[in-house]
Amino acid sequence: MPGDAPQDTTSSPLTTRRLLRLVIPAIVVGVLCATTLVALSSLATWIQHLVWDRLPDAWGLATTETWWTVVVLTVTGVLVGATVRWAPGHAGVDPATTDLVSAPLPLRTLPGLAVALVLGLAGGVSLGPENPIIAINVALTAWILCRPRLGVPVNGAIGLAMAATIGAMFATPVAAALVLTETFAERGDRTGPLFDRLFAPLVAAGAGAVTMTAFDAPTFAIDLPDYPGVQPGDALSASVVGIVAALLMLLAVLAFPLVHRVFHGMRHPVLALGAGGLVLGLLGMLGGPLTLFKGLEEMKELSAEADDLAWSAILLMGVVKVAALVVAAGAGFRGGRIFPTVFIGVAIGLAASSLVPSVPAAVAVSAAVLGAVIVVSRDGWLALFMAAVTVGDVRLIPVLCLALVPLWLVARVMPPMRVAPPADGAAEFAAVPAKP
Repeated sequence: MPGDAPQDTTSSPLTTRRLLRLVIPAIVVGVLCATTLVALSSLATWIQHLVWDRLPDAWGLATTETWWTVVVLTVTGVLVGATVRWAPGHAGVDPATTDLVSAPLPLRTLPGLAVALVLGLAGGVSLGPENPIIAINVALTAWILCRPRLGVPVNGAIGLAMAATIGAMFATPVAAALVLTETFAERGDRTGPLFDRLFAPLVAAGAGAVTMTAFDAPTFAIDLPDYPGVQPGDALSASVVGIVAALLMLLAVLAFPLVHRVFHGMRHPVLALGAGGLVLGLLGMLGGPLTLFKGLEEMKELSAEADDLAWSAILLMGVVKVAALVVAAGAGFRGGRIFPTVFIGVAIGLAASSLVPSVPAAVAVSAAVLGAVIVVSRDGWLALFMAAVTVGDVRLIPVLCLALVPLWLVARVMPPMRVAPPADGAAEFAAVPAKP
């Protein structure tokens, strides 16, 4: 999943003394990355309540599910577009061409990236915080650690910051370990034992997770009927539901370059992102408030209301969320795709279980999350982790491993949800002539 894969913190085998020297910096990075995530998420939540709750109440609006949704998302698009256009270092950056992790950004770009992230999270854009917050934490970590006195190479700082941020986001270092293991395997790194290379990043991830837990970390687990235990047909049911979810996300992947081309053909980020916000507002009216925002709290609400909804209504929410994800990412909003993809998987799984009651909800939801995430992330470990933590029942892991077989054989040949950067190095949007 990561593009520029982080390397280990040294270029030679690590000794016990060198490992010990990495502990304190790793803990500091973990606390810093979690604090940054908490600060920006808390600010976004405060603005969200102001815009979506307090202002409508103060103005006597009976509902925010109609024109207010369109207005807020359109204004959010305009504000994010203005940030992209005029904040230092953002005019030529296209998030559709980047992976989860990239080289450290200049410090002057971080305020604009933070503003764009907070506006998107608060305004209801269907993207998560992962890509921007990792970019911010990578830049801060590199600025702090990559000094001659400390001697931490840039790739080592990237690895620590990525692990710490992932550990904080999911309140566990397990996801960071899985992503880093995949990264080292892709690089063909054989320098010393694997756990030596994972040691410092896992310390950073653990410190980030503990810090996040101290701030009452959110959880991905949703309330579902108790899983009765493994049945002979569960693996087949999980495979079918997972493939359906993967094929739906494949449509999103195929549509992504086309949507990107449409919005970026508007030449100016304020116009493109304003139009993207307008489309997101209309989609929000169609799918309802549960299809807005990053999807973490919304998927819990959806699972609580699923018994009172028809399977077609639940599926519609999932399809609308797919469209919102493609529009948000294609128009140029700053954000990650894992959080909304998990919501999509939950919606598809709940719809499948409602349509075929013989399929346990836990099986359908975990399989759909597995299929959706594996297409977007192209990482089997991360997809398996997200499927397991969403349902929260370890008895499903063997079933998911079997369902992973056809899913990975299909997903590994699918194109990534990414746009190739222009060969001529053109900027994200066409240049806007300066006024004389």
